[in-house]
Amino acid sequence: MNPIKKPFIGLVICASMLFMSFPINAQSLSQHDSLSYKLQRLESTDRFDPKDTTHINLLTRLAFSYRYLDTDSLYSIAERALKYSEDIDYTHGKIKALDALGNYYYNKGNRDKSMPMFEKALELATEIDDLDSEISIINALAQNYSFEGNYAEALNLNLKGIDLAKQMNNQEMLSILNENIAGLYADQKDFKNALMFYDTVQKINRRMGDEVIDAETQSNMASLYKDAKDFKNAMFNINRSISIFEKNKIYDWLAYAYEVKGDIYLDQEKYKWALYWYDQSNMLFKHQIEDDRIKIQLMNGMAKVYFGLEKDSLSLNYAKKGLTLSKKIKSIQGQIDCSETLYKVYKKNGEDAEALAYLETFKTLSDSLFKDKNKQSLSLLETKLQYEQEKQELIEANQAALAKQRNYIYFSVIILLILSIITFVIRRSENIQKKLNKELKEKSLAVIQREAQLHEINKTNTKLFSIIGHDLRGPIGGLQGILKMFTDGEITTKELVSFIPKLKTDVENISFTLNNLLSWGMNQLNGVVTKPKRVSLSNLVVNNIQLLSEIASSKSIKIINQLPDNPRIWADNNQIDIVIRNLLSNAIKFTPENGLITIDAEEKSGMWQISIRDTGIGMTAEMQRTIFKDTSNVTTYGTNNEKGTGLGLSLCKEMVHKNKGEIWVESVPRKGTTFFFTVPKALNRYQKAS
Repeated sequence: MNPIKKPFIGLVICASMLFMSFPINAQSLSQHDSLSYKLQRLESTDRFDPKDTTHINLLTRLAFSYRYLDTDSLYSIAERALKYSEDIDYTHGKIKALDALGNYYYNKGNRDKSMPMFEKALELATEIDDLDSEISIINALAQNYSFEGNYAEALNLNLKGIDLAKQMNNQEMLSILNENIAGLYADQKDFKNALMFYDTVQKINRRMGDEVIDAETQSNMASLYKDAKDFKNAMFNINRSISIFEKNKIYDWLAYAYEVKGDIYLDQEKYKWALYWYDQSNMLFKHQIEDDRIKIQLMNGMAKVYFGLEKDSLSLNYAKKGLTLSKKIKSIQGQIDCSETLYKVYKKNGEDAEALAYLETFKTLSDSLFKDKNKQSLSLLETKLQYEQEKQELIEANQAALAKQRNYIYFSVIILLILSIITFVIRRSENIQKKLNKELKEKSLAVIQREAQLHEINKTNTKLFSIIGHDLRGPIGGLQGILKMFTDGEITTKELVSFIPKLKTDVENISFTLNNLLSWGMNQLNGVVTKPKRVSLSNLVVNNIQLLSEIASSKSIKIINQLPDNPRIWADNNQIDIVIRNLLSNAIKFTPENGLITIDAEEKSGMWQISIRDTGIGMTAEMQRTIFKDTSNVTTYGTNNEKGTGLGLSLCKEMVHKNKGEIWVESVPRKGTTFFFTVPKALNRYQKAS
């Protein structure tokens, strides 16, 4: 799960918590229900293993879906996923589980526990070169550092994350990380630098073309303009973002946008309008969202509104709620703002003792924060300058190395030129002999090429006749014999009918073999042209499950489709259909009765990795090394003595390679086999064939 930007909450809570979150909306609830259903379906299978990587991956995804619904469930599910991953040493599972646990403690305000979780996850992600997880965890660590007031380290991590995002061409993370830095400067009231980074963010957002992401940025910019007392720009940005959040039902951002609009009216002392928008925000917090951090500004804002409307009892109530939440998550700025409001209310009502107590709290915390912010402002400048200096030194070192390499190249070219002249002089006297040798080599090469072609033709003919003689002649001969016995009157019609199930099976095997044989033969003769296009992987899998369902049912084999929602591949529809049909047919063939076959797909680096896993008889290491070789022509028999051609897997290999993918197998004797193959992911609806 990729991190998403979080609303910028101005001065009410520490700026470190302002920039990232995982918004809850109708889509995330739907995703949560879908993941729960998939997990329940997997755990109900006869051969379910809780330590299976498919189960662990589902657990980690489900844990993140609980982040703003039920933090206790997030914790318990992530703990289970971590234990299972450690038991089988599944590094990717450990990374995701640690990331989830780090977010759990982070949301609780317990950075002493969240930091080690994120740091361990980052170490593991770096070890296995998991760049997607690495950049996500770098961002989470930056949040932790800025929450505890270490803005310099937060800025340093964000800058490193930006370099990594550029290397990956990850536009979404570029937008997020630049907006994080804009928030750091905004908290320091450095509006010039903040707007400079927001300008970069908006350029990236325009390239992505996602109106929701752009609206999120505009909400944060509205808060910035409000703090700068530029109410015209603040209102323009917040109104546009509200219309987009309402249209797309992005409830957490909508709650934040309503709150910012209330803040804008509050700063202009338009209390009734401010109260209206605060009420709109508060209703969403009650029914849609659970996040104490965002609620602090809402509570204090409503306290200020009621103070302005001279409803002091309500003002006290909301200010105390905000102060309680601020202490709970250790938000210094929240405690300052709420204490100031409480001081004003108590002073107005002549309760000097209470007013003095809150004034002392306000002054003590304000002085501490003021000193810290001055220090952090200097740290931000020093960190940025140091980072730029290190980057410049690295560039200069690379340029020096390149210059040195160029000198070596120039020297080598001169030496090569001298050697070329010497060689030319020597070979000038050998021209006649060289021409004769060239003609002889050309003729020899032609003979060798012709010999190779004849060898390939003989090999193809041998394999073709072997398949026809061994796997087609037998079933056809059996069919011919039964029909002859019937026409000669040796068997009755009733006896002939009893042979029909066997005849049906033989004909289906002949048809399957002929289809594979035809595809293979056309490949050998270069008669098949690969025509990639956008293809629904789900449709191919479902069609082949239906096609082979009768054979699977005859062996009481259960086939489970665990594909993600509507994956799209960029491949030749017919060729990948042949691959899936052969691999699924093999799985049924070598799985005993009451077995289980699972089909899954996982997105990896622009490719879809499809896996077909069975609980069959498995294969030895020697068999795994030879099954994809073109020279393999061994007919194998399934658990119910089903025949095969020995041709299907070499055909699958050819088809997958034509579609720019790879195919491999993992198997354990008597436990089962998993075939994997990859195909390119479809990028967009208008992708053209290359």
